Amino acid sequence: MHRFLLTPRWWGINVFVALAVPFCLFMGSWQLGRFEDRVATHREASAERPAGEAAAPLASLLPVDKKTSGRLASVSGEYADQLLVPERRLDGKDGYYVLTLLRTDSGKAVPVVRGWLPGAADAGRAPAAPTGRVEVTGALQASETSTSKGVYSRGGLPAGQLGVISAASLVNMVPYELYDAWLTVQTPADGLTPVPAQAPTNTGLDLKAFQNLGYTGEWFVFVAFVLFMWFRLYRREVEALRDAEAGLLPADAAPAPARSAASDGGDGGPQVTASARPAE
Repeated sequence: MHRFLLTPRWWGINVFVALAVPFCLFMGSWQLGRFEDRVATHREASAERPAGEAAAPLASLLPVDKKTSGRLASVSGEYADQLLVPERRLDGKDGYYVLTLLRTDSGKAVPVVRGWLPGAADAGRAPAAPTGRVEVTGALQASETSTSKGVYSRGGLPAGQLGVISAASLVNMVPYELYDAWLTVQTPADGLTPVPAQAPTNTGLDLKAFQNLGYTGEWFVFVAFVLFMWFRLYRREVEALRDAEAGLLPADAAPAPARSAASDGGDGGPQVTASARPAE
């Protein structure tokens, strides 16, 4: 009855199932692991920093990663060029950042967002930065890209304005080297509103995270589908053989026999296949 499982066609089906099931299970587990990693990083990024956490030197926190993003960094130097970052929303209102380059003792400059003001970008309203040597403490942030949320990436901004806060955007605007990071002051003065630190990229429960969860379900559904199709083919084959043995199928519709009609069968007697035509 089950000799058909040893035919070449069924060997191919069985090998495919034997390879497809563990592969789908592996891919489903991998996607689930990706989702769990995003959940863990989301919890870490959204967890509040200890109130008494001391600021660390800027150089010790670079390059910015998921662990150092949002950490308080301290750096000394003198303020230089000041720029405005337009079309930045805060608490549901339109406004702009006041960004000033801080030239550090190392000779490099770090962009410092000193705060936010409502309305259209206006250099006349932005307070001037303190003069002389200053000590700045702010939340460390990774450089933005053109795909970062809330950035102005269309270009065509007037002089003195910046759309994307990054060393790549500033390199042609200032004549000195830049750190690939920026700071946002949490206790600004001069009537500026503090700009909260943003969570690092790829750490939130965003669309990508739920895509990983959806792919997990798809891979496990594939496993169930492969097993279901194998069982369905197997059951149809068995039912066809039983119908043929009972004479319910014509010979040309019955499955091909696994062996020849005449064989010793191991018991010394001849065997008759189920495909023999009934006598007229």
